[in-house]
Amino acid sequence: MDFIRETIMYFHKGGLVMWPLLFCSFTVFAIAIERFMFYKAADSGEKFKNDYCDLLSQNNLQGAADLAKVTPGQVSKIVFSAAGNAATQEDLADYLENELDIFTSLLKNKLDYLSIIVTLSPLLGLLGTIIGMIGAFSIFNLQSGAPIAITGGIGEALIATASGLCVAIISLCFHAYFTHRMDNIITNAERCATALLQAERRCAHK
Repeated sequence: MDFIRETIMYFHKGGLVMWPLLFCSFTVFAIAIERFMFYKAADSGEKFKNDYCDLLSQNNLQGAADLAKVTPGQVSKIVFSAAGNAATQEDLADYLENELDIFTSLLKNKLDYLSIIVTLSPLLGLLGTIIGMIGAFSIFNLQSGAPIAITGGIGEALIATASGLCVAIISLCFHAYFTHRMDNIITNAERCATALLQAERRCAHK
């Protein structure tokens, strides 16, 4: 209870900019939860990519299709549906390219908001600090002859900057994590698509 009480006290001392910072922090965690669940559902895993590519390297198209059919995830769904929606190799290549472009766009969705919050949060914190310091160094404080009141006002003003930096750091960590995971998922999808195209070409030339 003491921690909650102190947190609320510091929040109010930070000034009005603490409210948009609070909104930014809630947005960061909401995006993080949504992206984590989406990536978990979309990723078919490293093991699927390895097993799928191994089967295709052996020209076992049926085995690869059966593996993709029973494996959860958007990557396996794309490569499984590709063969059924393409009559020729050109159609297959076009279908995979279009599906991967759409899939990549879905993976990148909402990550821009994290980038914006990374930049916006420290600026909001700095704005709150500047407003607080203007109040601390106002003519009224100087006339009162209370330097302790001035330094206390500066300390309270710095709460906004510290809060903004905390939100930015958390947002940056989430952005880096999801960007890295997105790159891995896209790489796995592209390798599966390339392996499928190569296997189809080898089988067509036999």
